Amino acid sequence: MIIAVTGTPGVGKTTISKLLAQKLGYEYINIKELAEERSIGKKAGDEVEIDMEKLVELVEREFRGKDVILDSHLSHLLPADYVVVIRLNPEILLERLRERGYHGDKLGENLEAELVDVCLVEALEEHENVVEVDATGKSPEEVADEVAALMKEGIKKRVGIVDWSESYEKILPYLRR
Repeated sequence: MIIAVTGTPGVGKTTISKLLAQKLGYEYINIKELAEERSIGKKAGDEVEIDMEKLVELVEREFRGKDVILDSHLSHLLPADYVVVIRLNPEILLERLRERGYHGDKLGENLEAELVDVCLVEALEEHENVVEVDATGKSPEEVADEVAALMKEGIKKRVGIVDWSESYEKILPYLRR
């Protein structure tokens, strides 16, 4: 089974994906690293520009029928059997992104993406089996356990569990204009 773990940068995808892969006995795949290794991604500053068409073909060819966790804020755009969208309160995300050195448009773009559910909406446009998990106030282990429990229970769709409207006023000064 291909499980795509997605979400805005800074929500905890990588840590949660690695824990989930361990818990389920799946192979962990970092999409950014895979794209660079296979020369379908080019460094552009601190970002990697990925040829998504080639990446989709690669995932289909190499991972279909295998048990893998795909970790990326783009993984919901790839072929997957199950998509996990990790969410985090934008006020906490603001602090995490600042710690990573995000500022200006990059900071605002990512906060806005979390505030208005960009990854979730895109995942729902592409896939049937989508679960949303709020990581706010939880350890990565708790989130991985929650995802594993949802899968064990056969939950294939769970969305609409967060509402960040109360954070809007605090986040507004950082949003792109």
